Amino acid sequence: MTPASHGGSGGAARGPARHERPEIDELALTAARAADKLVAEARARAAVRWLAYFEPLPDLLRDAPIVDLRRIAMRARAAYGPKDSVRDVLPATVTEPLLDTLDRLLKGLARREAGA
Repeated sequence: MTPASHGGSGGAARGPARHERPEIDELALTAARAADKLVAEARARAAVRWLAYFEPLPDLLRDAPIVDLRRIAMRARAAYGPKDSVRDVLPATVTEPLLDTLDRLLKGLARREAGA
């Protein structure tokens, strides 16, 4: 998941621009800020595996087209599995706010899709 993989300027438009859906943009930016905090904590604790998993997330949440946000949020949410979870390594002070913002983003995307 790299920013370059989001279609760039070489293809046709893939849905509305983020500035056209400010509510979705704000939800994604809020999730990016929460992801920044989780990444900083993973770095401070030398949690290499989770750092590698989450490090691209803040930039993706900030820059990805709306059509890619569901996939990005679901991938991040997958780290909260029942058997192997980021919660086992990092404190709730960073894991739970990210989970909450991801869920809010997914709900916002679902509302947008239902109204489309």
